[in-house]
Amino acid sequence: MKFTINRDVFIKTLNDVSRAIATKTTIPILTGLKLTLDQEKLTFTGSDADISIEASIPVSNDAADLQVAEPGSIVLPSRFFTEIVKRLPEKDMTIAVTDTLQAVITSGQSEFTINGSNSDEYPLLPEIADDHALQLPADVLREVIGQTVIAVSTQDSRPILTGVHIVIHDGAMLAVATDTHRLAQRIVRLEGAGDADYDINVPGRSLVELARTIPDSVDTIDVRIAENQVLFLLGNTAFYSRLLEGNYPDTQRLLPTEHTTAMTVAAASFQAAIERASLLSHESRNNVVRLVLTPEKNTAVLSGTSPDVGTVQEEIAFKALTGDTLDISFNPDYMKDALRVVGQSDVTMDFTSALRPFTIQPTEDTSQFIQLITPIRTF
Repeated sequence: MKFTINRDVFIKTLNDVSRAIATKTTIPILTGLKLTLDQEKLTFTGSDADISIEASIPVSNDAADLQVAEPGSIVLPSRFFTEIVKRLPEKDMTIAVTDTLQAVITSGQSEFTINGSNSDEYPLLPEIADDHALQLPADVLREVIGQTVIAVSTQDSRPILTGVHIVIHDGAMLAVATDTHRLAQRIVRLEGAGDADYDINVPGRSLVELARTIPDSVDTIDVRIAENQVLFLLGNTAFYSRLLEGNYPDTQRLLPTEHTTAMTVAAASFQAAIERASLLSHESRNNVVRLVLTPEKNTAVLSGTSPDVGTVQEEIAFKALTGDTLDISFNPDYMKDALRVVGQSDVTMDFTSALRPFTIQPTEDTSQFIQLITPIRTF
């Protein structure tokens, strides 16, 4: 194998594929990057068995200036190879593979030789038929991921909760995640979904990496789903993820259907107040802030306390406040995450009691996006 290519274009694709390459694995070859070259394109493959990414640079890409001298393939040690390529002196570089599976990397006056592995030993990527391919707008998918992965569990005791439950049915996509302390749910109407009907659990880590991989130049993403794998096609990049096995819990029963107290507030200003209150709560072992709502006095007061540092108290400027008096405590980090993904809009928070979960919804999209936070008992 031998080719010359623009180093900046090469590095960009290398960075995307490296998201999937394992640092520690029981399959040693998965710590490597697979390069495959033919007369039409250069293909990169990385995998950690859970996530696999395959991306290609076509010869037709003028910016890449890919010149194919000899087709072939090799697996190179990813970490060392990446460090070498990023430090090469010139804008172009040449990689030539010898018969003894050594890669000679040259750029200007620099030359590196590193040992590679036989690409035949690299696991094959799963084959997923396109019988029921589904198309999703890239910006919508990126937004849905951002709004739901915040609530996935980081504990392996219940593996199913480390993923986002995605249901596609009757022309709509429902995505929901919960770690039992909070919940985030988004519903999106899909144009052209037809009779697509899927119920899958995608690991939260996979979706985070997917969102980072989606290029701004891609408007539509093709999604293909198999029994234990999902494939997202992003232009010249194919992103594979394994699916979590098992049945996701019924989260719909967790959502309250009524409330006794409600407050509408600007998300950005309330988030800033939470940030200030959490400066002290983070110094406390419990990491709790307190919100006291008194509709009859038209006041809402947020406070945080640290026995070692002191206290902070702030009156909240709300848009509306109705219902019964309420004194509730919660984790400020959960609230900050919830408000951050809402954006700059106003939100309505509905409460039922000091010990019952409460909901957060943007005022202009109440039926499509809802978050739930479980309060903390402080007495």
